[in-house]
Amino acid sequence: MQTVPIPQGLSTLRAIMLGKLQRIWSLSFYEKLNLAQLWYYRMKGKMFYRRVFKSFGKDSAIYPPTLIGNPQYITIGDRVTIRNGVRLEAVMLDPKNPPEIRIGNNVNIEQDVHIVAVGKVHIHDDVSITARVCLLGGTHPFFDIHNPVKIGNRLDGAESLLEIGEGSFLGVGCTLQMNVRLGKRVVVGSNSVVKKSFPDDCVVDGNPAAVVLQYNAEEGRWKRS
Repeated sequence: MQTVPIPQGLSTLRAIMLGKLQRIWSLSFYEKLNLAQLWYYRMKGKMFYRRVFKSFGKDSAIYPPTLIGNPQYITIGDRVTIRNGVRLEAVMLDPKNPPEIRIGNNVNIEQDVHIVAVGKVHIHDDVSITARVCLLGGTHPFFDIHNPVKIGNRLDGAESLLEIGEGSFLGVGCTLQMNVRLGKRVVVGSNSVVKKSFPDDCVVDGNPAAVVLQYNAEEGRWKRS
């Protein structure tokens, strides 16, 4: 009996699929469980979140429980992972300056991160935001001591911009205040409070955060400040 040769394209595809199945089979139970959850939340994003966000990219996932406010002002790129406990909220204060949260591609946002934008918050591609980070895209005015509105309900900053450059890394528990702009590949140390902007390729740490390391392109090495 003569066998029918398998077309080269199908043969390659079958080999790729078998390789993926073998890799999945070799995972531990919890690795398989985590992968199944990721697939589920990616599917939820594809079926549901694309309908409610301004834009929701390919292979992105949001894990519950998450507080999401005004998703029509939130753009999420491709391959974004947002872990449980995140607050992701755009607050409308001034219709002439609507809020905007824009998250680029390949961004991971870990547990219990707080991102609230009265103005604009831009997170560029390849950024890592670790657990319990706080991005303050607005402020609570407190100078008027006779204002009957409690401070927590007063809002300002509709014209503000908080920006995190491509490839940056925010350490556990750090806080970025309104109008901070980080350059590319900036590393922020754990529990730091960032009150001002910083350039590309530096490490900042402390409260208030200051540069502790800076990459010198001419010398091709990191230098302590």
